[in-house]
Amino acid sequence: MEKPLALKVMVIDDSKTIRRTAELLLEHAGCRVITAIDGFDALAKIVDERPDIIFIDVMMPRLDGYQTCALLKSNSAFSAIAVVMLSSRDGLFDKARGRSVGSDQFLTKPFSKQELLAAIGAHVPGFAA
Repeated sequence: MEKPLALKVMVIDDSKTIRRTAELLLEHAGCRVITAIDGFDALAKIVDERPDIIFIDVMMPRLDGYQTCALLKSNSAFSAIAVVMLSSRDGLFDKARGRSVGSDQFLTKPFSKQELLAAIGAHVPGFAA
């Protein structure tokens, strides 16, 4: 019997600690994790990897999370990929801005393994942690 392909999850964050934490939590749940340090780094990897879901930090240098999400959602090749915004700020403005650029969900840092897996379960059909 063939083993199903691992779910591909991308984590985009300029914090090495956040990337590593998310990577460990998600790999433990059986996901294949692709990391990127900012929006520019991510865009090149998204073309090659085609992740099933993307977790993206709001505040990053060069190309921030809002700009990266807007670019993805405006491109028909990638618009169906679920995007979950990550931010240490929990303000209404941040959440509204995330929705306005097409994000599917907004998680506040620090996040838990349960929150990450629940977000994947909510946006990726057939995913069971």
